[in-house]
Amino acid sequence: SLFLSFALLPSTVVSDGDTNKKLQMVLATYDTVSASSNMDMEDRVSHLEQRLQLQEDEIQLLKAALADALRRLGYCEEHNQGMQPGGSHAGRRPLATTGSAAPTKGLGHFKHELSPFPHFRKSMSTEQLTLVRREMAAESRSRTTSSSSSSGGKRWMDGYVRMFLRGRPVTMHIPDQQRESYSIDQKVALPDHKLKLQWVYGYRGRDCRSNLYLLPTGEIVYFNASVVVLYNTEEQQQRHYLGHNDDVKCLSVHPDMVTIATGQVAGNSKDGKLLAPHVRVWDSVSLNTLHVLGMGVFDRAVTCVAFSKSNGGTFLCAVDDANDHILSVWNWQKEKQLADVKCSNDSVLAAVFHPMDTNLIVTCGKSHINFWTMEGNTLTKRQGLFEKHEKPKYVLCVAFAENGDAITGDSSGNIYIWAKGGNRISQVVSGAHEGGIFSVCVLKDGTMVSGGGKDRKVVLWDHDYRKQSEMEVGDSFGPVRALAEGKPGELFIGTTKNAIIRAAFPDTLTPIVQGHTDELWGLDIHPSMEQFVTCSQDKQVHLWDTNSHQPLWSKTIEDPGRSAGFHPSGAVLAVGTMTGRWLVLDTDTRDLVSMHTDGNEIISNVKYSPDGNFLAVASHDNFVYIYAVTENGRKYSRVGKCTGHSSFVTHLDWSKDSKYLVTNSGDYEILFWEASNGKHVTNMDTVRNLEWSTSTCTLAFNTFGIWPDGADGTDINAVCRSHDGSLLASADDFGKVHLFSFPCSQPRAPSLEYGGHSSHVTNVAFLHDNSHLISTGGKDTSILQWVVA
Repeated sequence: SLFLSFALLPSTVVSDGDTNKKLQMVLATYDTVSASSNMDMEDRVSHLEQRLQLQEDEIQLLKAALADALRRLGYCEEHNQGMQPGGSHAGRRPLATTGSAAPTKGLGHFKHELSPFPHFRKSMSTEQLTLVRREMAAESRSRTTSSSSSSGGKRWMDGYVRMFLRGRPVTMHIPDQQRESYSIDQKVALPDHKLKLQWVYGYRGRDCRSNLYLLPTGEIVYFNASVVVLYNTEEQQQRHYLGHNDDVKCLSVHPDMVTIATGQVAGNSKDGKLLAPHVRVWDSVSLNTLHVLGMGVFDRAVTCVAFSKSNGGTFLCAVDDANDHILSVWNWQKEKQLADVKCSNDSVLAAVFHPMDTNLIVTCGKSHINFWTMEGNTLTKRQGLFEKHEKPKYVLCVAFAENGDAITGDSSGNIYIWAKGGNRISQVVSGAHEGGIFSVCVLKDGTMVSGGGKDRKVVLWDHDYRKQSEMEVGDSFGPVRALAEGKPGELFIGTTKNAIIRAAFPDTLTPIVQGHTDELWGLDIHPSMEQFVTCSQDKQVHLWDTNSHQPLWSKTIEDPGRSAGFHPSGAVLAVGTMTGRWLVLDTDTRDLVSMHTDGNEIISNVKYSPDGNFLAVASHDNFVYIYAVTENGRKYSRVGKCTGHSSFVTHLDWSKDSKYLVTNSGDYEILFWEASNGKHVTNMDTVRNLEWSTSTCTLAFNTFGIWPDGADGTDINAVCRSHDGSLLASADDFGKVHLFSFPCSQPRAPSLEYGGHSSHVTNVAFLHDNSHLISTGGKDTSILQWVVA
C-alpha cells in the first residue's frame, strides 16, 4: 500500500518543505488505507465465524434428528425381540430394570410412552442405539395394532418413562392420576426456596496444621471441607468464606488481622476438567476475594502458606505438594511470583517468614529444618545443623520467640531453640512431651505453650522454657494439632479428631466444635425434634442438636457405622454397620437396646415403616431383611427376606400405609415388596398408585429428573423429599447439593446448586419442620446445616 501511495504522486520537482508535506500526505494516505484494510479483514472474519456457527447449529439439528430416528427404530427392534417366544426378554420379572449389562457409560436418555414426539438426544452410545431401535418397533406396532392385546399395546396404554444409565434401561411407571396430564417435554420451574449455609460441623485437624487463629472480631477462623469458617464463640454465630471449590489445606492471617490467605488442593469438576490448586487472598470482614494466586503454577495442592511480617505483609510464601515441594514467594497484591526453589524431596510441614527479617523464611518437615534467604529472585538455603543433638525423624512445627529465636517441636518430643540469624541450636528442652509436638505457640506476654501428640498434653513454659503448668486433652478428642491464643488466659486447641476446645490453665477444657474423623454416610432426622443422628466409619454415633450445634451424646460402637434411622416415636434409633451387624440404641440414654446380624456385608439402609411396626434392613448382600417391631421399638423378630435383586441394595422407601416398600440397587433395578413377608410384587397395578412416605430412592418416577446429562449411575448418592412435598434435595459425587422442585419427573430438571463439601456428598435430609436441610460429606467428614429460605 505504501508503494502504491508513492506511485500516485506527480513526477515534479519540489522543495524540501514541499517534500515534507508530500511525505505527510503519503503517510496519512497509508494509515487510511491500512485502517480500511483491517476493517475489511475483521468484517470477513466476523462473517466467516457467523457462517461457521450456523453450520454447527445445523449439524447439531441433524444429529438430533438422526438420533431420534435411530431411537424409534431401536424401539421396534426391542419390542419385536421381546415378543418372540425365545427372545432375550422371556421370563424376565415385569418390574426388574436390569437390561443390558455392558458397562458403557452413556448419556441418561429418556423414553416417554405417552408422547408421540419423544425428546431429542444429542448423542448415544452404540449400546443405546441397539436398545432404542428395539423400542421403536414396539411403538410402531402399537400405532398399527392399537386394539390388539399385544404387550406393545398394553405397555402403551400403561404408560411409563424409560431412562438409561451406563447402558441399562430403567423403567419408571406413571401413576394413573398423572398419565393423562404428563408430558416429558413439559418445562419445570426452579424451586421457590433457596438454601443458605448456616453451620459447619467439624474441623480439619486430622491431617492439617497451623489452621486455627483468633481474629480481632472475636471470631476463630479455621476450615473444613472447602469452607473457611469464622466462628464467633460468644454470639454462637458462624460466617463462611465459600470461594474455594475443593479441600482447603492451609491458612494464614495477614499482620493487619483482616486479610486471610487460604490454599487448596487440585480437584476435578463433574465434566472431568482439572480444578487447579491455588491460593485465595480474601477480606475476612466482607468475605470478598481480593486476589487469586498460582493458577497453573502449583502442583497437586498448596500445603503451606504464610504472610511476611516485618514489611507490612507485602510478601506471601507457599509450598505445594509436588515431588520437589516447590517453595515460592509472591507479591500477592500484584499477583506476581518473585522467586521459587525446590524445597525438599520429603514432606514439608511448615513454611513461615521470620517476624523481624522479610527476606528470611524457615521451612521444616521430614528430617530437616531449612533457613532460606531471598535476594532478588533467588532463594538460598542453609540447612539447620543438629550437630551433637538428636536429629528427629520430623520437625513438626516452628514459631518465633520475642527476641527472634526460632522454636521447633519435633517427633521425638524435644523443643529446640535456634538462635536468631543462625542455623544452630542454642538451647534444648529435652523430653518436653511424650511423643511428637505438633504445635508451639508464643503468647503475647512472651511465654509459650506446646501441644503434644501421644500424651495429648498442653504445656505452659516461661520465658526461660521452664514448665509452669500443664493440662491433658481427653482421649475422645485426640492429640493436640493446633494452638491459638484467645482472650487473656484463654487458649483454643485444635485436635486430630477434628475437635476445637476452649481451654484455660490449669484444667478448664470445653469442647466448642466436634465432628467425625472418617468417611461419613449415616444420617437421619428425629421425627419431631430439632435433632439428627450421624454415624461414620470412625465407629462414632452422634446425636446432634441443630440449635446448639453440639452433640447431645456420642457413643462408640464396635464396627464402622454406615446407616441410621429413627423409629417414628423417636424413642429408639437403628444403626447399620459395615460388617452386617445392626443395633438399636435408646435415643435418650444411648443405651444398647438390641443387636442383630444379617450377612456380613455393608448395611446400606435401615428404615422403620411409618406405623413403626416394621424395620427394613437393606444390605450389600443383595437382600432386604424385614423385622416385625413391637414394644415401641424394643423387640424385633424377622418376618421376611426380600430376595430378587442381582446387585447390592442402595435405597428404599416405605408406602404410607406401611404395607409395601420399594428398593433400588447398584445395577439400577427398581423392585417392590410386600412388607408382611418380603414377597416380591410383580403386578404393577398393585403398586403403581401407592403413596410413598418418603422419597429417598434415586430411581423413581417422581425423582428421576435429578439425573443430569451423561450421568454415571453412581454420580448421585442420595435424594430426599421435604415433608411438605414441595422440594427435593440431592447429593452428588462432585461436592454439590442440589435443590429441585418436587415432583421431579422431567428429564434433566433445573436445580439450584450449592458447594461447600469437597468430596462426594453422601446424604441429605430435611428436618421434620422443613426449616433446614442437613448434608453429609464422605471423605471430607463434614456436616453442613442449611437454612431453607
